[in-house]
Amino acid sequence: MKHESIETNAALLIILTLVAISIGGLVEIVPLHYIEGTVEQVKNEKGHDAVRPYTPLEQLGRDIYTREGCYNCHSQMIRPFRDEAIRYGHYSLAAESQYDHPFQWGSKRTGPDLARVGGKYASSWHVKHLIKPISVMKGSIMPNYPWLAEDKLDISDVQAKMETLKQVGVPYSLSKEEFAKNEKQFGPDVAKLLDINRAETNLHAQAKSGNFDGDPSILSEMDALVAYLQILGTMVDFKKHDEADFIEFR
Repeated sequence: MKHESIETNAALLIILTLVAISIGGLVEIVPLHYIEGTVEQVKNEKGHDAVRPYTPLEQLGRDIYTREGCYNCHSQMIRPFRDEAIRYGHYSLAAESQYDHPFQWGSKRTGPDLARVGGKYASSWHVKHLIKPISVMKGSIMPNYPWLAEDKLDISDVQAKMETLKQVGVPYSLSKEEFAKNEKQFGPDVAKLLDINRAETNLHAQAKSGNFDGDPSILSEMDALVAYLQILGTMVDFKKHDEADFIEFR
């Protein structure tokens, strides 16, 4: 049958299009019913979940990241290709984005992917880069964000934000039962960081110990954003996992 005869017969074209879509849909959907899950179970050396929700400070930093539109130029999804692995590191796991609302995947990269940027640079480098990118990256076309170091971080609604995220499945705790569950899942130290009742205390403690913006006299938006950037890609220690550990989920 010539292709021209299909294109000139509307009814036949519609039928064959539906067949093609059905086959493609089945290929995508059927395998999902034969695997236990698509989110990897990644444990640390203590047997707790390696990937945790963001701390209050990191979550506010993520909100600033989305507010400033950083996702327009930076993806957070390393694809399972050799050239991606050479440049950015191990391909992204679904587990690493399971607490992101919304996730920061994508392939639009005016700037580099940030899925593994945590710990790659010192916090002071991030501060300089955000204030004036060209000062550390010659030829950068990224805009300047000097106000981040000047504007005080608004923490008045941090508990409300955590409660909202809790309603969509992020395991922050309010009750003793939820706290105990997080202790079992993430360990006691992490469970304390996920306690909504201690949100402001935990936020101030992390900002003080990390001093992310280099200025201990102010709790700035820069503190929060750098704290968020420094956690990206650091929860899973890929040196302790073989490639085969995650293949079954692909």
